[in-house]
Amino acid sequence: MDNAGIHPIVKEVAGVLNRGGKQAFLVGGAVRDILRGKKAHDWDLATDARPEEVTALFKKVIPTGIRHGTVTILYKGVSLEVTTFRTESDYRDGRRPDRVEYAAAIEEDLSRRDFTMNALALELPGARLVDPFDGAEDIKRGIIRCVGKAEERFNEDGLRPLRALRFASQLGFTVDEAALGAIPGTLGTTAKVSPERVRDELDKILRSPRPSAAFRLMEKTGLLRLFLPDLAACRGVEQKGYHRFDVLDHSLLACDYAAAQGFPLHVTLAALFHDLGKPRTRELKDGVWTFYNHERESARLAENILTSYRYPNAIIHAAVHLIEEHMFFYEDVWTDAAVRRFIIRVGEENLEDLYALRNCDTYGMAGIAPSPSLLLPLMRRADAVLAQSRALSLKDLAVSGKDLMETGLKPGPGMGIVLKELLETVVDDPALNSREKLLEIAAKYSEAKNLS
Repeated sequence: MDNAGIHPIVKEVAGVLNRGGKQAFLVGGAVRDILRGKKAHDWDLATDARPEEVTALFKKVIPTGIRHGTVTILYKGVSLEVTTFRTESDYRDGRRPDRVEYAAAIEEDLSRRDFTMNALALELPGARLVDPFDGAEDIKRGIIRCVGKAEERFNEDGLRPLRALRFASQLGFTVDEAALGAIPGTLGTTAKVSPERVRDELDKILRSPRPSAAFRLMEKTGLLRLFLPDLAACRGVEQKGYHRFDVLDHSLLACDYAAAQGFPLHVTLAALFHDLGKPRTRELKDGVWTFYNHERESARLAENILTSYRYPNAIIHAAVHLIEEHMFFYEDVWTDAAVRRFIIRVGEENLEDLYALRNCDTYGMAGIAPSPSLLLPLMRRADAVLAQSRALSLKDLAVSGKDLMETGLKPGPGMGIVLKELLETVVDDPALNSREKLLEIAAKYSEAKNLS
């Protein structure tokens, strides 16, 4: 097999191992990518050299997983994981092996891996393919198949079922029926997986070309109800009228649109979770289902989910804020002051993301791409208002608390009330945002409210 797609530094490192009398095999996703004709990125090597022998051959070696025979080589600016051939057994926590033993041959090492497409190795330097489980043929056919019995692989590592479905959406592959059939019976093991590990897989699903492929398989196998029960509860919640689909299908389509457009992660999360509250808020009125204030409940549920999966606070706050604000209804009759208040509530820095979420929501209604002109009237109004004035917060006022103190107003709650009144005044009429005019207004307001 041609080794042209292998990074030159990887070949050099393999050469060092070879000259030390040791074998070197490229393993993992890089082999899979090369066989798919894609550019490889992650470079992992397997070798018969023990960790201490690898350490002796290279100047910079980090014992990143020394207990499991893994070290990281830093070589000419490139980081490579190198793992000694090994076998694994006794997975009591459903994630990591309790026993790891070094193996003599690459074939033994490959037998411990999850899927046939990942149980491949390229011997270096010659690029001889080692493929004991017909992984190359499965890659060609686009099939995700377990190495050996699916139940055993999934009970060894509870994350593997979710990884299988993630690969399906990431690569556009089909999951083997035996693997799919084994997932429901191994949910007890999967439930032991740490929130951080689940989050990492969810992130990869959300960044895949079509996240719904994984989420629909998660629903079919019970993983959706295990990891995202509030999303699973959206199945069968009809919303006839403006929407063609039930809440779950609508949400998955919105998520697909976000992923296809390459929107940021917090927007994609908002697209997936923006209607979570509908099952809990729906009421039948005059024969029509209503979902009043569902955005608030959706935001609450989304915050709980994202917090439980240890998402960064910045991601949580951004996604939840978008969900809270996604039910805006712009009309041409809005005054400039109304537009300014909309911008203040949403945050100027969040406008583009909110527009993106609205486009996702619109796509999810019927699976039809929104017109480029859908939000144009609001966008133009917002741009015009911002060009006229950016006095949108207390710090943008032409006066400060210090200025008000010079007029005799004492620090305290009263000063805060006056400043808020001045901001409301400027939002209504930006022309009044001058020091002279605001001090005059402040004096009159303070006197009227007895705040001096």
